[in-house]
Amino acid sequence: MARNVSRRTLLRGTMGGAAISVGLPFLDCFLNGNGNALASTGSALPPVFGTWLQKLGLNPGMWEPEIVGPNYENNVQLKIWDQFRDRINIFTGLRYFLDGRPLKTHTSGVQIAYTGGIPNGTDGGPSLDSKIADVIGKRSRFRSIEVSIDGSRESASQRSGTSPNPPEKSPVALYQRIFGPQFQDPNAAVFTPDPIVMARQSVLSAVGEHRKSVMPSLGAADRERLDEYFTSIRQIEQQLTIELEKPEPLVACEVPSVPEEATPGTVLSDVETNSNLFAGLLGYAIACGQTQVFNIATGSLNLRQTGSAYTWHMATHEESVDEQLGYQKDVFVFNTWANKTFLNFLRTLDGIREGDGTVLDRALVLWQTDHGDARVHSLTEVPVFTVGSGGGRLKTGIHVAAPGDPVTRVGLTVQRALGVPIRTWGERSNETTRTITEIMA
Repeated sequence: MARNVSRRTLLRGTMGGAAISVGLPFLDCFLNGNGNALASTGSALPPVFGTWLQKLGLNPGMWEPEIVGPNYENNVQLKIWDQFRDRINIFTGLRYFLDGRPLKTHTSGVQIAYTGGIPNGTDGGPSLDSKIADVIGKRSRFRSIEVSIDGSRESASQRSGTSPNPPEKSPVALYQRIFGPQFQDPNAAVFTPDPIVMARQSVLSAVGEHRKSVMPSLGAADRERLDEYFTSIRQIEQQLTIELEKPEPLVACEVPSVPEEATPGTVLSDVETNSNLFAGLLGYAIACGQTQVFNIATGSLNLRQTGSAYTWHMATHEESVDEQLGYQKDVFVFNTWANKTFLNFLRTLDGIREGDGTVLDRALVLWQTDHGDARVHSLTEVPVFTVGSGGGRLKTGIHVAAPGDPVTRVGLTVQRALGVPIRTWGERSNETTRTITEIMA
């Protein structure tokens, strides 16, 4: 029978003689002469995964290519992405399944896209980015980095239904977090471990050791909750361990200058400025070996033009479809802005050179949304895109038509491509065992 254990007992550890857990630091970062592979093995630089969440979908009929397969031509709404067309996969015909459960507008679709199902309360599992980070992000200082470019708290990334990954809302705060006093320049000649980091690591290790004596006295539910807690502790400890190791040189690493604090909020010009700042910081965080996983939320619902209270969300519901054009003009303007903002993000990653390649060359970015046609909150014909091959793990430049299939097919494919040992993903009608073989390398 489980006995009561106080919080003080649970967290109490002994510093004296406590074993310090030392994880495997990222020691194989030496690059070859071209700066595009690891010198020790000759293997390619590690892959990068990111998500871009843009709610409110796209204008129906304005983004779907006519040609299926390779050599497609971008429809009018995606013409702005032509520069990267050969690196973009477009998926059409996909849908979200509710299985009779009520629709939480602008939420249910995102939950399915990121976790494979619609959680009941706090019982949701990890989002796909967390599962990928458990494979490719273990040796990075930050297992993943989340940002919200409109200053909101929105993030679809989570370790579980009770452990969301909160986003960073300020570029300056993100700069300090990545490149502040605890950043160790991989190209610096002298390395001095931070004594504060050493103390923090020792305390966490002591608490972790104490876990072994406490766990047997707890009930099953408490053991599950405590195990989730200590998983988070181990991740923090791993981050501290990496900060105590002298980083290996990274040719492409360049510490950016401190950004000026931009105005947070929902005005398009401010959001675009913040997005560009975040893009640069994330790009150099990747190039400097600080992370391999990121998540970006655009906060689309409340975005608006300068001096206007008319939001993107309002436009999707209140604007009539133009009889001559066949689409909502104001919504098209918002979508065009968003596509341009995403384009600028891709250009930033592609502008950071790594030998004869770029950061984007080893990245795989998953673009997802909440609805097909936001005007009627449809869950069919949902647009999904991937950008980049993840360092050759996916084929690119392909339009895949999958009418009626669950969106989770893309999520399963991405996870499999990046090494997640998974055969099936999703729940109920969203469950799938079928990867999209057309794009598997």
